[in-house]
Amino acid sequence: MDGSLDIRFAAPNVAGAISRLTHLDQRAPLRALFPHCPNMGLPVAAITATCGGFVGGDRLALNLEIGDSAALMAIGQSAEKLYRSTGAETEIRATFTLGRDAWLEYLPQETILFDGARLRRETRVEMGAGSGLLAGEILAFGRQARGETISHGLIHDSWSIHRGGKLAWADVFHGADADLVDLIDHPAALAGSRASAMLIHAGSNLAVALAWVRDKLAALNNQLRVAATIVNDVLLVRWLAPEAADIRPGFAALWMGLRAMSRGLPAQLPTFWHV
Repeated sequence: MDGSLDIRFAAPNVAGAISRLTHLDQRAPLRALFPHCPNMGLPVAAITATCGGFVGGDRLALNLEIGDSAALMAIGQSAEKLYRSTGAETEIRATFTLGRDAWLEYLPQETILFDGARLRRETRVEMGAGSGLLAGEILAFGRQARGETISHGLIHDSWSIHRGGKLAWADVFHGADADLVDLIDHPAALAGSRASAMLIHAGSNLAVALAWVRDKLAALNNQLRVAATIVNDVLLVRWLAPEAADIRPGFAALWMGLRAMSRGLPAQLPTFWHV
């Protein structure tokens, strides 16, 4: 399948209103829904795939453009499933462009990698002056409810953030077949964890936000492997856990707090995130 989704939002043209949709182009299986979420403080686009999951050979493109002073939350309607492949790769390319003083929250739900899945995903963010970003991902290595583990497959998952056309931060998670199995099990890598997550925050007052994040993580008092730091004006939080469900409560708590601290938005998430 060749699927694409192109969404553009602009600042409101009426004082006190929320940002407005100016362009929507979608090609199956990708689709955007716009649920009524009055308590979020900004418009919400729920991104879904009508196919129920992706297979080798699928090519998907997601483009989000947030204009000057506009704001949007793009959230996954449900978990993404990557099915076993006989060799072909699933390619996903996401491009986010933020204008001056724009704000984007990109909150997918879990990406569940079946044993033998082959995923190549690239996420690129272009940030304008004064813009802010809150983004993240959660990876589940195998269908945990079935006790499945990864014996082969491919994960190439890359992120990059650019400011003024210059690279500010980049990260790549890569493992293929035997190397992927070693990466998951090696004590200096994922140490047997069956789920990982990353939260990314780019904006202002990051030192204050980092102190709050570390205090919050300490207060949660869980046994997960989690750490937070700042790299080139990008706040990063990473988790490792036995199951993706172990990560979600802390992930959501940080997300709600950071959106409130950074943009004065309600410390809430849409109800379907919690289902």
